[in-house]
Amino acid sequence: MKKNSKIFVAGHRGMVGSAILRKLTQEGYQDFVLAGSKDLDLRNQLEVTEFFRKEKPTHVFLAAAKVGGIFANNTFRAEFLYDNLMIEANVIHAAYLNGVEKLMFLGSSCIYPKMAPQPLQEDALLTGPLESSNEPYAIAKIAGIKLCDAYRYQYGCHFVSVMPTNLYGPNDNYHPENSHVLPAMLRRFHQAVHDNAPEVTIWGSGTPRREFLHVDDLADACYFLMQHYDEPGLVNIGTGTDITILELAQMVANIVGFKGTIKTDPTKLDGTPRKLMDVQKLKSLGWQATINLEAGVQRVYEAVKHQL
Repeated sequence: MKKNSKIFVAGHRGMVGSAILRKLTQEGYQDFVLAGSKDLDLRNQLEVTEFFRKEKPTHVFLAAAKVGGIFANNTFRAEFLYDNLMIEANVIHAAYLNGVEKLMFLGSSCIYPKMAPQPLQEDALLTGPLESSNEPYAIAKIAGIKLCDAYRYQYGCHFVSVMPTNLYGPNDNYHPENSHVLPAMLRRFHQAVHDNAPEVTIWGSGTPRREFLHVDDLADACYFLMQHYDEPGLVNIGTGTDITILELAQMVANIVGFKGTIKTDPTKLDGTPRKLMDVQKLKSLGWQATINLEAGVQRVYEAVKHQL
């Protein structure tokens, strides 16, 4: 990827896309192709086809997706499957038709089987049943990986897939019903402090273990891999360390200044018992995360606390 490359960051207003755009700008790239959802519906094949025909990007970061937490994934199952299938199929096919030099497809750690051995290695893909609560989203992301590999095999396209772990950072979603676990906790504990509430109840047993990566680290990894990785299959992007949901809640409570009691609600969904990425492949390529979780969450909270 050269400094004069014409780069399409799909989903540039989201948490991941905006982080990639910031990283590229910091590195001196200036020729960006950007279009918000009001200007370009990536689910619409005709719109996407015309967009690529007109703009002719040389590189694509496919970070656009319909995303959400357990509640949203489990409630809007058809939307999560349909929207994500259409987005990736349209963009990947249009990239092929218009001679894109390289495309990076961003997936999710939920592609792995629910009970896959930990930490999750790339070759665990399709070795067992998925977690039911986010199965539609996972199936769509698996299809995206296979699309990239199929276009590479049949047409010689330089399309690669990367699988980030759970993310947090600037431009995250703090919606009370469809946000992911960490921003949801920040909002709830912040509100509890504001209301002087004596306790906060978190979903599930608190025992599931999760890994969290700052989105600026993800963007740095994506930039690195776009230049140094060009193989079929996928690459995990994570920190290689995890934490229980209850430990996360205690960390967030400490950061926002909540002094009350933290309770768990085992009647609510836990999701996958553990999701820790094996990042040895990424490390062997020459990259590893640098942002400490507690410091990263503190930084995020300082930036958003007046908006919660």
